[in-house]
Amino acid sequence: MLVVKIGGSLEGADGLVPELARHDGELVVVHGGGPRVGEALKSHGFATRFVNGLRVTPPEQLDIVERVLTQVGKQLADRLTRLGRLAVALSGRDARLLNAEPLSEELGRVGRMTSVSTSLLLTLLNRHLTPVVSPIAVGKDGAYNVNADEVAAAVAGCLAEPLVYFTDVPGVLRDPTDPDSRIELLSGNEAEEMIESGAIAGGMIPKTMAALKALELGAPWVVIAPGGPGALAGVLSGKLGTRIVPEKISRAV
Repeated sequence: MLVVKIGGSLEGADGLVPELARHDGELVVVHGGGPRVGEALKSHGFATRFVNGLRVTPPEQLDIVERVLTQVGKQLADRLTRLGRLAVALSGRDARLLNAEPLSEELGRVGRMTSVSTSLLLTLLNRHLTPVVSPIAVGKDGAYNVNADEVAAAVAGCLAEPLVYFTDVPGVLRDPTDPDSRIELLSGNEAEEMIESGAIAGGMIPKTMAALKALELGAPWVVIAPGGPGALAGVLSGKLGTRIVPEKISRAV
C-alpha cells in the first residue's frame, strides 16, 4: 500500500492521475487545493494571508474552503473512477475520519492532527475502493482546515505505510538553485540537520517537517518528488525524488 499526497497545483497534472489509476497496489490519496481555494476566497472578496506557510482561516471563510476542497476531492475521485480505479471522496467529517485540535488563535479555524480513523480507510480498501481524502478535520467545536501535508503524514503514520509527496520540485536539493543537485536518500537526522543549517529552506521546510512527522508516527519511508508522467514509476524505482528514511542503511558489502 502507498499513501500519496497530490498538491493542489497537481491535481489536474497530465500523466500523474492516469498512472495512479493504473497502479496495481492499494492507494490512499490525500489532496490539497490551495490555488482553487485562493481563487474562491478572492471571488468572495476575502484576502488570503499565510503565517509560516499555513493559510489563515477565519470562521467566516471556512465554509468556502471546505466547499472547494470537497469539490476537488469529488472531481479527483471521479477521474480515478473513470480511469478504472474505483475511488471514494472523503472529508475528515465522514465518520470522524480526521480529528484535530486548534493550532493557534492567530490562524483561526486551522487545526493540528490528533488522530485518524484508520478503520474507515481499511474498510474501503478491503472492498477495493480507493479513499480520496480532503484535509478537513473535526474537533470538539466543529471543523478545521488542516495542512494537507500534515494530514498525509498522519494517515501514512497511522497506517504504517510509505508516503509519497507529489509536488512541483525535484526533491531535496544540495543547491536550491540547481535542480540537478537532487539528493536521492536522506536519513531523518540528516534532514533535520539540513533544516537547522538552512540547507533546506523556504517552502521545503514544512514539506520536510511533515515527512519527518510521518516517519515518527510509523511510516517506513517518505519520498518528496515531482508529479508528472512516469512519476510513480520513477519514485518506486528510486530514479525520482528524495527518499527520507528513519536511518540510512549502508550499501557497502
